[in-house]
Amino acid sequence: MSTPWWVGGTVYHAYVRSFRDSDGDGYGDLGGLIERFDHFVDLGITALWLSPITNSPDHDWGYDVSDYLDVHPELGTLADLDELVEVGSRHGIHVVMDLIPNHTSASHPWFVEAKSSRNSSTRDYYVWADAAANGSPPNNWVDDTGEPAWTWDADSKQYYMHNFLDLQPDLNWWNPLVHTEFDRIIDFWLDRGVAGFRIDVANGLYHDRELRDNPLNPRAHIWDTEVQGRYGIEHVYNFNRPEVHDVYRHWRTRTESRSTPALLMGETWVARVDELAAYYGDDDQLHLALNFPFLFAPFEPPALARIVSESVAAFPAGAVMVWAGSNHDVPRVATRWAQNDPRRVRLAQTLLATLPGAYVLYYGDELGMVDSDVPDHLHRDPLTAGRLNGQWPRDNARAPMRWDASPSGGFSSGEPWLPVHPVVEQNVADQLADPTSMLALLRTLIAVRRHHLSDLTAIYRDVHVDASRWVYDSGPLRVNANFSNETVFIEPCDAPLLSSLDVRPDVLDRLRPWEAVVSLRTSPRP
Repeated sequence: MSTPWWVGGTVYHAYVRSFRDSDGDGYGDLGGLIERFDHFVDLGITALWLSPITNSPDHDWGYDVSDYLDVHPELGTLADLDELVEVGSRHGIHVVMDLIPNHTSASHPWFVEAKSSRNSSTRDYYVWADAAANGSPPNNWVDDTGEPAWTWDADSKQYYMHNFLDLQPDLNWWNPLVHTEFDRIIDFWLDRGVAGFRIDVANGLYHDRELRDNPLNPRAHIWDTEVQGRYGIEHVYNFNRPEVHDVYRHWRTRTESRSTPALLMGETWVARVDELAAYYGDDDQLHLALNFPFLFAPFEPPALARIVSESVAAFPAGAVMVWAGSNHDVPRVATRWAQNDPRRVRLAQTLLATLPGAYVLYYGDELGMVDSDVPDHLHRDPLTAGRLNGQWPRDNARAPMRWDASPSGGFSSGEPWLPVHPVVEQNVADQLADPTSMLALLRTLIAVRRHHLSDLTAIYRDVHVDASRWVYDSGPLRVNANFSNETVFIEPCDAPLLSSLDVRPDVLDRLRPWEAVVSLRTSPRP
């Protein structure tokens, strides 16, 4: 088989509502992606990953699906999706959709029917349980808000389970009919030319059939790298269950039997690299599993290098790593890792873009976008707005993108759904005209990546790691990074390709503060 297209590729994560509004209603849409498709072509990306575009009442902005087989009217139509896929195909850019198999909206016809009677045809599509003897929920599970993961249905006199909002009931993957429904959903979109899926809550789906209590961990909090240990409870029995791996083996077999194999990329919120490796199986499950231990690591060479090395060692032969610094659920890499320091932002993206495997670039990160500070009264995210549960305000990483320096940012002719990103300099038009801009750096990095890392033989190797310096080989590349405020003298680079600070390095025997130099190794490895 030929090398998969995602090897050495760049997957652009477009939060559709915040990318570009084509019809003036204040919401970004598929038409906006089509209008600005030249931006993707100029960047040189391999694939465009869309945040959810299917029908939804938007209690979790598309992650509460009410119809898996149609496009949300605020975001466009099926015809718009078909046009986007066609435009992408002309430019060699694959379109990847979000797939949400862990839960539906409470307004999905399956759940409406399920609530109507204990004997309804879709009752067992969801997780129902009787109350405990004292009338309380069946166990101690909590959802993503820190509240009980069970909601009482007064009509049918049972609780239903939800790992997220109570308006997002969890599906029951112990029911074979749920598997059949998702085979149909996957085929529907692949038949329209979609190139694959990012699978939401990929470590979810199954729950413990005995509904055992989760173990307590009073030290656990939301920022732990133990990402399933929130609110003082280890989420052992409602996440990361072993049965989920059979689902991905089945999907892998089905998608690879098609004339054009489709990408399966998982949102795998797990705490450790060995847990992450399980989602690759024997290279027979997910193609890509997002590395949250890396994303949540401190921005320090020993921590980052350790997770990369552990990933290389733990993943099966042939597995492809994937690296991301930002997404729609967490603070942006420019704020979380780089502390809004432009030098550190450029360093961070240089590292992410030069690790072997696949690279996920969140919309606006090519401009160095930092988190917004959306006023409390303008927050739109029901999961975090007005809640005192330690959850970060996700809207701060979802501000509409700036296309120019105008008051509207060129995002919309109407009132934007969230305030346009406030940093005027972080806009496409101005950065296109500046050869030293963040955008220019990203275009160069993506080109270097595409040229030198699009091969399964491109591997990672530690060369030097200390408290302030990380040097590694990535395929034929040597990356030399300085994580300090001091100039560091180094051995001259063989064939320098770029500097994170000004695209082309002019001094080859030293690293300036917070600089990375990428070079091409021309001499044998030491």
